[in-house]
Amino acid sequence: MDVEILGVRTCAQTFEDALSMLLGWAEDAQGRRSVCTAPVYTVMMCAEDPAVMRAVNGADMVAADGMPIVWLQRQRYPAAERVYGPDVLLALTERTAASGVSHYFYGGQSGVAQALADRLRQRFPSVAIAGAYTPPVAPFSAQPDRHAIALLNDSGASVVWVGLGSPKQDLWMALHRPLLHAPLLIGVGAAFDMLAGVKAQAPRWMQRSGLEWLFRLLQEPRRLGRRYLYYNPLFIWRVLRQQK
Repeated sequence: MDVEILGVRTCAQTFEDALSMLLGWAEDAQGRRSVCTAPVYTVMMCAEDPAVMRAVNGADMVAADGMPIVWLQRQRYPAAERVYGPDVLLALTERTAASGVSHYFYGGQSGVAQALADRLRQRFPSVAIAGAYTPPVAPFSAQPDRHAIALLNDSGASVVWVGLGSPKQDLWMALHRPLLHAPLLIGVGAAFDMLAGVKAQAPRWMQRSGLEWLFRLLQEPRRLGRRYLYYNPLFIWRVLRQQK
């Protein structure tokens, strides 16, 4: 079911329900769907920028990528679970191995997408990988990337994993979705770095308790300081104000 959080229509669901739906979408050759994985930061970017709000709410699924989102969803749907980008990527590639569903990894820092593809081949030898590409670092452009469109369409990929970071990946998917043949686009943010072994993942207990942000902040205080130390308290304040 949909649960609105600060204007964002998030999908309250169990992990298995989300995965079953994504598997069906990946196998639907006629489908043209996109998925946003939304932690607190993405919700706050939506609240600040109407273009991001339109992009995220225009997706076919807005999955709860952070525990604060899940906790709010459980007020309406007690069975809600976290649909965490790295876990989704691993589970979907495993379940589609030898199924004819192929995967393309678009994004990440230099070499990370290819490193991720290589790791997944080692872990799931029968998985079909259509390609991996890291685009040049650049601000988001409102003009479609013709090179990316040709690359992805020529690959024949069923699922395009987009690792550009939020909100850039959300805007990118909204712009390119009508122009891409792949049945399913999924934005997974930092999952590329984590699963490629470039950055460490928080221990499971920190993930379950909503402390993953602290683990990541300690890893990259300069880059992530504002994201967590400014936007997390602002998110709490706005949610409490909304619930009065």
